Amino acid sequence: MHLTRRNVFLMMYGCVYLNTTIIKEVKLQMTQRAMERCMRALSRKLPVPSIFLRHWSGATPRMPGMLLLFSTALLSSCVQLLAEANSWWSLAMNPVQRPEMFIIGAQPVCSQLPGLSPGQRKLCQLYQEHMAYIGEGAKTGIKECQYQFRQRRWNCSTVDNTSVFGRVMQIGSRETAFTYAVSAAGVVNAISRACREGELSTCGCSRTTRPKDLPRDWLWGGCGDNVEYGYRFAKEFVDAREREKNFVKGSEEQGRVLMNLQNNEAGRRAVYKMADVACKCHGVSGSCSLKTCWLQLAEFRKVGDQLKEKYDSAAAMRITRKGKLELVNSRFNQPTPEDLVYIDPSPDYCFRNETTGSLGTRGRLCNKTSEGTDGCELMCCGRGYDQFKSVQVERCHCKFHWCCFVKCKKCTEIVDQYVCK
Repeated sequence: MHLTRRNVFLMMYGCVYLNTTIIKEVKLQMTQRAMERCMRALSRKLPVPSIFLRHWSGATPRMPGMLLLFSTALLSSCVQLLAEANSWWSLAMNPVQRPEMFIIGAQPVCSQLPGLSPGQRKLCQLYQEHMAYIGEGAKTGIKECQYQFRQRRWNCSTVDNTSVFGRVMQIGSRETAFTYAVSAAGVVNAISRACREGELSTCGCSRTTRPKDLPRDWLWGGCGDNVEYGYRFAKEFVDAREREKNFVKGSEEQGRVLMNLQNNEAGRRAVYKMADVACKCHGVSGSCSLKTCWLQLAEFRKVGDQLKEKYDSAAAMRITRKGKLELVNSRFNQPTPEDLVYIDPSPDYCFRNETTGSLGTRGRLCNKTSEGTDGCELMCCGRGYDQFKSVQVERCHCKFHWCCFVKCKKCTEIVDQYVCK
């Protein structure tokens, strides 16, 4: 259901009515906190008039008959909003059983997985053996995101097992753009590798044609990473959530869908284009008289580095009445399918904010001597920092012993550390 201004107002009335009347009669398992979450979710769509705030003070609203008519619409809308807060990223937080681990007579695995959209659930039913690797890909993407942003105010923290990143992903910011891209890239990476390792029945080794610039006396063979299949399957699965949404052309919601699709594609292309030829020598005494070559994925850290560069140069976009994204500043070059885009400014990550989902930087470690983003001045947003001493244990005085192991001693060191106030 499209959340027009009129529908939102009526649903806000319904929130009040549900909280004061229907819950008492039907005894729905909905707490006060859930109702407040419903109100906040709906109020982000449109400003809340003062009349709703007065009704929220605890008095039972008038017009119960009209509100009852919209109670069902409210429930479905709240469910939709809460479902949208969940994500397939949750597969990274909740281990997925592989097909050989399924128990006869148990509930189908796809119905137990949280965060899947209807389209993704259908794909799960068709390709159950893929789900464990989608989870691995999501986990790879999350870890890479946390590495790339480890010295930033927003450090890609996970907050729960369902929405994973929390409310901050509801804002179409640069950070959201990167997260969508790197997680889509993680799925391509995981599925491509699973194909090569023979873990999936629907794909095998790469069938990429022999590169034209490969020397004639080199063999094109081996078992390469099937990046073509990984790309296609990741496109079907990851984009399914966005493609099944049907918003009014030119609406902010449609703009967010287009933004997500663009960034998903940028992440997939980063993996696809960075895959390169790898070769192995054969011959007597390592003479390398013969080489066998195959297609191999790049290290995911390199993919993360490239997407981080795309994050730094991401393009600010806006939705047009025709339902297309256009540059906010037309002086910049039009983004290519490999570029990241965003539609909202980033929230203030300095302070904890329940509305935006920002966790703030209080308690974060910082570098006193650095002038970069990890420095105490920038990381702590000018609030200052506290100093404390900690004991670090490291391996030291390592020696190689014949044959063949390395023996080290343990050295302790007291170091000064700094945390933001």
